[in-house]
Amino acid sequence: MTKQIHIGSVAVGGGAPVAVQSMTNTDTRNPAATLAQIHVLAEAGCHIVRCAVPDLAAAHALGEICEKSPVPVVADIHFDYRLALEAIAAGVHKIRLNPGNIGASDRVKAVVEAARAKQIPIRIGVNSGSVEREILEKYGSPCPEALVESAMYHVRLLNRFDFDDICISIKSSSVPYTMRAYQMIHEQTDYPLHLGVTEAGTEYMGTIKSAAGIGGLLALGIGDTIRVSLTDDPVKEIGAAYAILKAVGLNDDGINVVSCPTCGRTRINLIEIAHEVERRTASIRGKKLKIAVMGCAVNGPGEARDADLGIAGGEGEGLIFCRGEIVRKVPQDQLVEELLKEIEAYESGSEHR
Repeated sequence: MTKQIHIGSVAVGGGAPVAVQSMTNTDTRNPAATLAQIHVLAEAGCHIVRCAVPDLAAAHALGEICEKSPVPVVADIHFDYRLALEAIAAGVHKIRLNPGNIGASDRVKAVVEAARAKQIPIRIGVNSGSVEREILEKYGSPCPEALVESAMYHVRLLNRFDFDDICISIKSSSVPYTMRAYQMIHEQTDYPLHLGVTEAGTEYMGTIKSAAGIGGLLALGIGDTIRVSLTDDPVKEIGAAYAILKAVGLNDDGINVVSCPTCGRTRINLIEIAHEVERRTASIRGKKLKIAVMGCAVNGPGEARDADLGIAGGEGEGLIFCRGEIVRKVPQDQLVEELLKEIEAYESGSEHR
């Protein structure tokens, strides 16, 4: 188990639930616009938000942003230690910084002492484009071994000043490289790990790459907080993150809709029905139900017997079933409405007819 750190009120590592992160794409120097986006992200389920800090004006704006943000705020710092100091003074809850990139050791010490005084952690964020020249020369490319060596180099710089409140990310745009790097560093250290596939792409391919990389690692028991990086509205990152958590069994809140891929035995418009069921149950929270949408009345109930409730299509009619047992038959055009009634009854503890 990894050690636990705290980013504001959010615990990361040490057995805490996997925290979902995103990053604003507004101008941090505009607190109103940035806070508006943070509120939307928080409503979508984001636990921690990161803001870019390109200059002192952005660092100063973090004061208002941190004061009014509904979730902890992380300052994204590159190269300039003064921005880190200003961000810490402004009240951020974590710094994302590679200490080897900010100059002499006295600068690293200054940042460490400021972070320690405010009791905030530092995330070391290594990616394929940030590996030090000498490490690249050693390995010939930003391979997993190079990413891990770079990360541990930065860890040692912080440890030199007795700073241990650390989180690590080692991201690549290559899913296999990302997975291997995280597996390697998981074996070498107990610091909590921030998972992600960098430069993953647009919503479609970025979600697939993130599901493969982040989901694969989570399924292996690796990872404490995640960020799905998409070239799109950041809110979509939150939806993708929760879908990944649900897929690997780390988030069972709400309705989990499963459905078969259709075949020649299907006698209903299964694709349309599955989408409708998914859409109309998406807002249900606080309940843990697995709902199956199956195309075949012959095999459907049996194949989905582990589902709490489900529907299966037939010729002109369909079946409502509960844990593999048929509850009743209903007209085909009433399948969805009747399923929703059963979900309501199931939630209220009523017995099925």
